[in-house]
Amino acid sequence: MHLSDLQLKMVINMKDGKHLGVIIDAEVSADGKINYYVVTPKHFFKRLFKSEPEVNVTISQIVKIGEDVILVDL
Repeated sequence: MHLSDLQLKMVINMKDGKHLGVIIDAEVSADGKINYYVVTPKHFFKRLFKSEPEVNVTISQIVKIGEDVILVDL
């Protein structure tokens, strides 16, 4: 699966059902392993007026990757 495929999916926290946003970037180590994905709110105005910070999601926090959503356990 490519990063561009993951960027099309909504990221949902399983604990509270909150929509965290979408994946915009990935932090990759020098040996080529993904350290974490950077998730931010999708809508520009939410990012502009709400000071919701970016969320870093590690591979171990991802529970399920579906067709439309990525479920995470934060």
